[in-house]
Amino acid sequence: MTAVGTADIAALKSSGLGEGIWLGGQRRPESGRGAKKYDAAAVRHGFSTSAAVLAAALALGACGTEGIQVAEDEPTYAGALLFSERCSGCHTLKAAGALGSANRAVPNQGPNLDERVESPEDVLFAIRNGGFSGAIMPQNIVTGEEADAVAEFVAAHAGTEIDRPEEPGNSTAIESQEEQDAAIESSPSDGE
Repeated sequence: MTAVGTADIAALKSSGLGEGIWLGGQRRPESGRGAKKYDAAAVRHGFSTSAAVLAAALALGACGTEGIQVAEDEPTYAGALLFSERCSGCHTLKAAGALGSANRAVPNQGPNLDERVESPEDVLFAIRNGGFSGAIMPQNIVTGEEADAVAEFVAAHAGTEIDRPEEPGNSTAIESQEEQDAAIESSPSDGE
């Protein structure tokens, strides 16, 4: 006596139709006609193709980066290195070779520090509190001496691309001869 179905399986095997593995309603031959042998060369080719694609993706991912533009012997170099590692994904700062994200319209984009002057105190405040709004930047992304190094670096190198006109009243240059004469007349004389 055989278990239910065993006779059917035995009949299929004896006819040759039962060879192989059934997957998804289709027979996949294990051996014999239609079976594929393992091809190590094809696997190597697939591996080298995958490696080439990965290398190209890494190379293209580095496009647009300029690298740190601060000399290694400069006091702010350690801060530049830390900024490049921890802050460049969101912030732009040319001295660190940081271009932020390509999409400046994304709300989680940090400010472009090339276009903004920062003090060490303001940078430390932003580091400790997650930016000025506290909603997006991770708090304490650097701490202690590392935070101080980043703050000194940002304060020293931020604001290099600000193009602001001079504010009225702050100019010490005298433009015309009339202004020069008026300045001489209004200045106190030494002998009187």
